[in-house]
Amino acid sequence: MQLSIIKIGGNIIDDEARLSAFLDNFAAVPGKKILVHGGGKLATKVAEGLGIQQQMIDGRRITDAETLKIVTMVYAGTINKNIVAQLQARGCAALGLTGADGNAILSHKRTNANIDYGYVGDVDQVNSSLLTSLLLLDKTLIFAPITHDGKGQLLNTNADTIAQELARGLSSSFEVNLIYSFEKSGVLLNAEDDNSVIGRIDPVYYEELKASKAIFAGMIPKLDNAFAALRSGVKKVIIGRAEELPQLLTGSSGTTITT
Repeated sequence: MQLSIIKIGGNIIDDEARLSAFLDNFAAVPGKKILVHGGGKLATKVAEGLGIQQQMIDGRRITDAETLKIVTMVYAGTINKNIVAQLQARGCAALGLTGADGNAILSHKRTNANIDYGYVGDVDQVNSSLLTSLLLLDKTLIFAPITHDGKGQLLNTNADTIAQELARGLSSSFEVNLIYSFEKSGVLLNAEDDNSVIGRIDPVYYEELKASKAIFAGMIPKLDNAFAALRSGVKKVIIGRAEELPQLLTGSSGTTITT
């Protein structure tokens, strides 16, 4: 049985028209499906409105206690429930979740010798039996990037990581296709040319691309995660534009990562 796990980022979340068009396509995706969303710029906007200073290091938000309250409200509240409501209007039986709901995703607070990320979580365990049961009830799961440590503490967790861990955790029950959508059309040979999409990358070609420095450094962590997911049983990983979701699912757009 096939399962599509699709991650969308802030470039879609922050644009009402683009989000609406994406949800039209997502609602039409056949079979079992999970949507993992990021937070976009709304959390920063709300924090600034409340006078709470935000700090980013290497694109990652430092999550102090006050910021955790904001991202929980924005990610798990406003954004998640807006998506759920819009999908219900499209006839899609959506269920909004965080990692704390049903003990769905257990994490631990990140430790780093050089940087204190605050209440940021790294995933330890996915409750595959719960999620499988919900999917078999024909529920479409909408995950906000909030997890918990099992001791009452919520944690802000990277949405790409959540998508990957869900894919790995559910790969024993489903044939999982993991789709990472972002602002580019796929993995590019030329970062400045959106038409230079690499259609397919296997491990041998990936090593060649890295050795020749043909792909920009910012893409390497995403590709490393993609190959890690494949080694853990995920069937296929696809990277491309959220606006091209139907084409991504058929392999006619984006970059397909295979073993």
